Amino acid sequence: MKLDAITLEILNQKLTALTEEMCHILQRTGRTLYVKETADFCCAVADLQGRFFAYPKGIGVSGFVGLNALTAISAVGEVAPGDVILTNDPWRSRGLATHLPDLQLLAPWFIDGELVAWGWAFLHASDVGGRVPSSISPTNSDIYQEGLQIPPVKLLRAGELNRDVMAILTANSRTPEAISGDIQAMLAALNAGRERLGRIASQHGVPAVRQAQQDLQAYSAARARQVLKRIPDGVYQFEDYLDDAAGSGLPVRLAITATFTDGQVHLDFTGSDAQVAAAINIPSHGDPHAWLTLRILALVCTLDKTVPLNAGLLAPVTLYAPPGSLVNPHYPAAVGVRHAAAVRVNDLLNGLLGQPLPDVMPAASGGTIIPLVIAESARHGREQNVQVIEPLVGGGGGRAGRDGIDGRDNSISNLANNPVEMVEAETQIEIRQYALRPGSAGAGQWRGGMGQQIRVRILQDDSTLLARGLERMLFQPWGVQGGQSGAPTTLTFNPDSPEAKKLGKIDLLIVNRGDEVLLQTPGGGGWGDPWLRDPLAVQRDVDNQLLTAEQALRNYGVAIGAQGVDDAATAAARSQPRQSDNATSDARANWLSVFDSAALTRLNRLLYPLSPAERQRHKQAVFAAALGSLPENFPRSVSADPTPARRAFADALERLAEQLAVSETLIPGDNHA
Repeated sequence: MKLDAITLEILNQKLTALTEEMCHILQRTGRTLYVKETADFCCAVADLQGRFFAYPKGIGVSGFVGLNALTAISAVGEVAPGDVILTNDPWRSRGLATHLPDLQLLAPWFIDGELVAWGWAFLHASDVGGRVPSSISPTNSDIYQEGLQIPPVKLLRAGELNRDVMAILTANSRTPEAISGDIQAMLAALNAGRERLGRIASQHGVPAVRQAQQDLQAYSAARARQVLKRIPDGVYQFEDYLDDAAGSGLPVRLAITATFTDGQVHLDFTGSDAQVAAAINIPSHGDPHAWLTLRILALVCTLDKTVPLNAGLLAPVTLYAPPGSLVNPHYPAAVGVRHAAAVRVNDLLNGLLGQPLPDVMPAASGGTIIPLVIAESARHGREQNVQVIEPLVGGGGGRAGRDGIDGRDNSISNLANNPVEMVEAETQIEIRQYALRPGSAGAGQWRGGMGQQIRVRILQDDSTLLARGLERMLFQPWGVQGGQSGAPTTLTFNPDSPEAKKLGKIDLLIVNRGDEVLLQTPGGGGWGDPWLRDPLAVQRDVDNQLLTAEQALRNYGVAIGAQGVDDAATAAARSQPRQSDNATSDARANWLSVFDSAALTRLNRLLYPLSPAERQRHKQAVFAAALGSLPENFPRSVSADPTPARRAFADALERLAEQLAVSETLIPGDNHA
């Protein structure tokens, strides 16, 4: 029988507090910067079907509430009090883990001999082996290069640590002491959660606790449907691009069609590119996975700020992700930098939802998350020091009535920044600047948020820098309603010196004492016509050194003099033809002028059933037919007449269809429930 509303709310508050207590214990006892400062971890409580019914609101990674632990739980068979399951395997856990550094612990919580719930803790470990320090490289082509794969196994049996499992794990890590310390922190959090659940059950009874698990999810599902009913029924589409697959040269397409019906939504990713031989694939297993649905979750929680945070929020969502696609790859795809594609999926949903909700949804955020990592050479047999310097993000997108947030990206990342003092205390680097990036925001009536910039100086020879997830170097964050795009990502080696060099995407950058690197992230897109922006708001940005007076005039038509805004000069400027530093997403528009959406969707539907080698060969051949007649720097620029390139692409696509002799009616399509 369902619980009454008052009892349910009391239990909701107590269970949420339980998860937040676990998170605080994990953070305060964690070993690495990425745990104790960045807060790339979380804790929750799952029901016996592996669904999270209690989840923290104020601490930890909020987006994983939709993950499901049932596959990992089922893999180990019978469990007893004191057992703890460990896994990091995206395939054998069915997406509970989404790349190998994310260590997952699951503990069965018994009360009076009855299994009542499962405690969950995860964190991002500093290194789990693999080809590169920190285990994550965009150029990895399969998961075997990404580190030690741990299927669901018992780390603890009846409270006793399985030392064989720990020995294998630490032997494969460049940072064995750090990874051991972080695991002990997770175990401490799980123990505290189990004790706290026992106290709650002693007050309210085990039947009430079990009933609350289902009632809370049903309640959140009902409230989520009420929010989604605000979206007019209909079919909406959007597409966006990653710059390339780890420097391969061809942009990577993500496409979505969403069908809204009376508070339900079906997401179809047909037309997204096939999986790639790079580490940006998302192991969703075709489920409504957290990385594919987070923007829906964020919309519900934004428009209903008091809804309980649990798996029920995603109950109104169904999903089709084509097998063999970037968003549902086949094993053994590399997935280490899956967050790069996940950010772009967030942009997809953001752009799509902006069609029915233009005054609610913002322009594109910076669209990139770049953990900048330092790996310092080991000394005298000590473990290697591998630390995330900063998890850099761009600016937020502008929205109706509000500028984007400066230096923060309100998409998939709620990680904290690392204090400069802590980074310098634990590494051999000097952070010479960590600041907002002036002039990076997309102009608009409501501008985007400024991106970030960090400048680091290396203090130890034979070090290695990694910057995984470098994106938006080509396809800038787009504006809406006449707003302009944000500035692109840039990476500069030894800036302000004769040896200064602009870098593209890097894998491993070998650096020595005295070297400097400047990383600048994108600003968010602007919302609305920049010529409608309040001149005083433009002046404030100039006063705060976020814009120069020249940029104010060029991007907003606002003339700033010694006494502030010059009204007459501003009126004159705004009556003239416009110029801008980054007026439109030119690369995206140029790309679509040659490769139209329908043709790209058809190509990808042909490629999904093929082997990875076949996909790569056929894709390169079809695009080469068109690219040969385009400028070398396409899509930054395009021919005056792109018709020959469009025709060459269409002809090559037709030849491929004939060559494969595949009936496209038999290839999975757009209407899968």
